[in-house]
Amino acid sequence: MTAPAAIRLDEMDNVATAVRALETGEYFLGATASERVGRGHKMALCAIAAGEPVTKYGQFIGTASTDIAAGAHVHTHNVNFESTSHAYEFSTAVRPVSKVDDARRATFEGFRRESGKTGTRNYIAIITSVNCSATAARLIADHFTPAELADYPNVDGVVAFVHGTGCGMADSGDGFDALQRVMWGYARHPNHAGVLMVGLGCEMNQIDWLLEAYGLERGPRFQTMNIQDVAGLRRTVETGISKVRDMLPAADKSVRETCPASELMVALQCGGSDAWSGITANPALGHACDLLVAQGGTGVLAETPEIYGAEHLLTRRAATPEIGRKLLERISWWQDYVDRNNGSLDNNPSPGNKKGGLTTILEKSLGAAAKGGTSPLNGVFKYAEPVTARGFTFMDSPGYDPVSVTGQIASGCNLVTFTTGRGSAFGSKPAPTLKIATNSELAARMPEDMDINAGRILSGEASVEQVGEEIFQAWLRIASGEGSLSENQGLGDHEFVPWQIGATM
Repeated sequence: MTAPAAIRLDEMDNVATAVRALETGEYFLGATASERVGRGHKMALCAIAAGEPVTKYGQFIGTASTDIAAGAHVHTHNVNFESTSHAYEFSTAVRPVSKVDDARRATFEGFRRESGKTGTRNYIAIITSVNCSATAARLIADHFTPAELADYPNVDGVVAFVHGTGCGMADSGDGFDALQRVMWGYARHPNHAGVLMVGLGCEMNQIDWLLEAYGLERGPRFQTMNIQDVAGLRRTVETGISKVRDMLPAADKSVRETCPASELMVALQCGGSDAWSGITANPALGHACDLLVAQGGTGVLAETPEIYGAEHLLTRRAATPEIGRKLLERISWWQDYVDRNNGSLDNNPSPGNKKGGLTTILEKSLGAAAKGGTSPLNGVFKYAEPVTARGFTFMDSPGYDPVSVTGQIASGCNLVTFTTGRGSAFGSKPAPTLKIATNSELAARMPEDMDINAGRILSGEASVEQVGEEIFQAWLRIASGEGSLSENQGLGDHEFVPWQIGATM
């Protein structure tokens, strides 16, 4: 099947997206290009007067900043961002989920933990409370080379999770609470068979405070220490290596066993988006999310600034009005947050997004929200807060990918799925990342990084549903131990980035 020259996504749209570069004079969908329109960029299907809305996906994405002639290129030079104003509806478009029969439930080979959670990997984690202990943590983890771990085949590795904060901050408030939730989430993540927390000793983010606040208890697989108490860096590293060695035999006793797909919690993420993200990869990921929800599993959408302008579609899907209002509370928080920091929610799209054809955050958000499929929204959670609802859920986070994924993993996600149109070298630990290319050119250009090519949807080689099924099956394989491409390249050691909120003092 030959791909069309351009596509119109909704009968209400007054723009179309060029599937390939359109030259001046080319005719399609009732309009003739009056200038060259790049691949993935928009062309006006009719005259749009200055001040009139520009519509895509059947939704408002901006206002014409000048008169736009039919056939003209439509982008940042002639479209303005404008804050949305919605009469929100709550729970008016909730579709019931048809659960898969028990006899047809999908399974994977995972690690069952005493907590009742299920892991997809079996790591030992070195978690720092403060940047001052980062070097110690890395030196401890670096000691455990493949040769050192050769006698422990069931252990996937020893990983240091280090960051640039933990002191010079308030001992309460959004920033402190978010960091402690991240530490708690990683300390109790089902992909960890053992945890060693390393601090300096005098930092604001005290390990003992975390243990007290979250009821964590030290034991053979959960150890803590401070550099000042151990008496120096060298002794801390030696002590840490000894503690991890003591954990290895018990960690190696963890073996994979058959688990239902309902135990999967998948982070739904995108980065380096382009015009095709909302047309190919994101809807395919949304279909995979629906398949997972039907199995009793959980999908976690995030990146609050990147659903701004599409939140009215999610409130309609909220299982209860209270859930919908909780989402709007997070949107309001973000509006206040950017205002007091002299920013704008239209700071996104990034330059790369715009080069790929995305004009405003509203356009980007409408495509990004497609990752959530069509299932009811069953819960809204703070950054790194444990996701306790099953089904399709939302976790508040920035749009910056490493920060967002760090929160999703802390919330309990044991897999990550990342769609990209411009290209990304992202990966994560302890939950592995599956990457999906929105277009075939990217998939061909970065074959060692892109696990699935959703660009086949655009060319007619596959449907959204077929690619969604491929994604779901890939989840089962990767959850069972198959390496994703980012995982095989060793990504994930430096992508742990907790959200820093508030003043550094």
